[in-house]
Amino acid sequence: MNNEQKHNILLEKADKLAWAIYTLTKQFPKEELFGMISQLRRAALSIPLNTIEGFARYSLGDHCRFLEIAYGSLKEIKYLLYFSFREKYVTQKEYEDTINLAEEVGKMLWKKIQTLRKKVG
Repeated sequence: MNNEQKHNILLEKADKLAWAIYTLTKQFPKEELFGMISQLRRAALSIPLNTIEGFARYSLGDHCRFLEIAYGSLKEIKYLLYFSFREKYVTQKEYEDTINLAEEVGKMLWKKIQTLRKKVG
């Protein structure tokens, strides 16, 4: 599997996570529109957007930096999902399904970051 194919798999999973977050937050209370809804959605879109921007960079260091930003957004999502679950904005099943997807994306991002760091030195 070449680099571009791996990138596409990561991007597909990141896109799936973003759509899951958008769908999930539609059921949040309206008073969270400018709080948790906005924050979760921005973090969710940050992952595929930074993945795309990083892949488009010529420098491996820049590519890695954008993936690190995406990884930070992923960690933000995981905490906000947990907080949403505690607030009963999402069911346990919704939480578990979305967290599992986030974990999958996180592993792929982390592996790619580690690979790039080794190449950069």
